[in-house]
Amino acid sequence: MKDFRPKISGFTLIELLVVIAIIGLLSSVVLASLNTARAKGRDAQRESSIEQMRTALELYYSDNGVYPTSGGATAPNSGWSTSDDSSWATLQTKLAPYMASLPKDPAQSSSGWPGTAGVYAYSYYSVSSCGDWYMIVWQAEGTNVSSPGTHNACSGTPYQYGGSTHGGIITVGSD
Repeated sequence: MKDFRPKISGFTLIELLVVIAIIGLLSSVVLASLNTARAKGRDAQRESSIEQMRTALELYYSDNGVYPTSGGATAPNSGWSTSDDSSWATLQTKLAPYMASLPKDPAQSSSGWPGTAGVYAYSYYSVSSCGDWYMIVWQAEGTNVSSPGTHNACSGTPYQYGGSTHGGIITVGSD
């Protein structure tokens, strides 16, 4: 006797589960790569922003003979200007002829000192008693950015907030 029932073709449950597992594995690899690429992109943006800021600071120094003084930040202390509070606006006013607006970190933290792991902001320091020196501290997400550090022209003290234990914290200045 012939079987007249139509053959139903399709995938078995095991085949479907294998395909779903492969798609899940591939998507997790792609997402991990994408996150790494995003972090590298933010680090490149940070480096570019800091270089633009350094150029504006050098132009200010050229016109005034000193770097603009810092102050008013809530962290690490009131001697700094930090991109996560109103002290940044004060520094922006001083640098307005040289730079349309001061940059903020692409992953800007709401508060904190960028010398602390996981805090993303820019901090600027220069004092009036030694106006021929400044430093900027910021944090990179990747390990592809090295921290050159800087020396305080007043005291000769080397500053390297990144050091060897905080690999992503970058210190640059007027060395």
